[in-house]
Amino acid sequence: MSESKPTLRWGIIGTGMISSWFIADLTIDRKDAKATHIIQAIGSSSVEKGKKFVEEHLPNPPQPPTIYGSYQEAYQDPNVDIIYIGTPHGFHKKNCLDAIEHGKNILCEKAFTLNAKEAREVFEAAKAKGVFIMEAMWTRFFPLVKTIQELVHKDKVIGNVVRVFADFAMDQRIESQAPEHRLRDLSLGAGSLLDIGIYSLTWGLIGLDSGIGEKATTPKICAAQTLVQGVDISTSVILLYPDGKQGIITSNSKVKTPNVFCRMEGTGGYIVVEGPAAAPENFTVYVDGDAEGRKYEFEKPGRGFYWEADAVALDIAAGKVESDVMPWAETVRVMEIMDEVRRQGGSKFPQD
Repeated sequence: MSESKPTLRWGIIGTGMISSWFIADLTIDRKDAKATHIIQAIGSSSVEKGKKFVEEHLPNPPQPPTIYGSYQEAYQDPNVDIIYIGTPHGFHKKNCLDAIEHGKNILCEKAFTLNAKEAREVFEAAKAKGVFIMEAMWTRFFPLVKTIQELVHKDKVIGNVVRVFADFAMDQRIESQAPEHRLRDLSLGAGSLLDIGIYSLTWGLIGLDSGIGEKATTPKICAAQTLVQGVDISTSVILLYPDGKQGIITSNSKVKTPNVFCRMEGTGGYIVVEGPAAAPENFTVYVDGDAEGRKYEFEKPGRGFYWEADAVALDIAAGKVESDVMPWAETVRVMEIMDEVRRQGGSKFPQD
């Protein structure tokens, strides 16, 4: 007899774009679903805003969510199993700590916090309370990523990795945004690094290191940033590993990345990954002597947020408080790297 799938009842905090994408994905009927997801509650700054959010992005829910005019009411809802935090980076620490105080499990959007110090504080609180918490680095849960990791680090199809290029750039028209917008307000974590550069960095780490979190190798870091009114619009990073491998990691909020956003080069070939860096759909492996290469394509309904949501449901059902794919130590490591990048580049947040 097959085991029944776990069910998670979600409380959604924040009614912006990322939250709308997340709930849309969780309502897709998938044959490969490993869990059942219910949008139980919406926490917004007002009931009216919450109602509009549901009308636009959850028009025919099998079970209408409870709409709250505050985040606290969602944290207090006994029918909510887990809180999804989709607010700007600068609010993540407080949102997480408040949800932890009420004993809720948490999936918090990337970047997890503004710096490593805040991340450690949140994880310490979660550990003391015994709740599950994970940074929503959804890309790491894509089957495409798992396949690349196996080909590169286990099968070594391109030999020993020598260097990885990874970029994420998009014209975000920062100058036209209001000063209080998340892309311009430094207290909210404004800048290309935390918003999109974290994806470039993640791809660099995926290609360069088979380890994760405490099992990962620590590279030296050389970084430069272009700042406009203190906000980084362009960041370039070199990761130098003890064995000589290098990662060239870039982000930019003025131009757009070409379709090929990542290139992993080894002693016996290379891999190019295409599509949006956050949610790619294919990559091609070129082994030395093979001009055409072998293309791997991964079709998916929606955007792909459900893979991380399924993984979270399975972890919670198994009694875990952190993920093996995106453990707390990996979140802290990435935040520490970005802290050092910002130190060298000169970008600072008031919370630093």
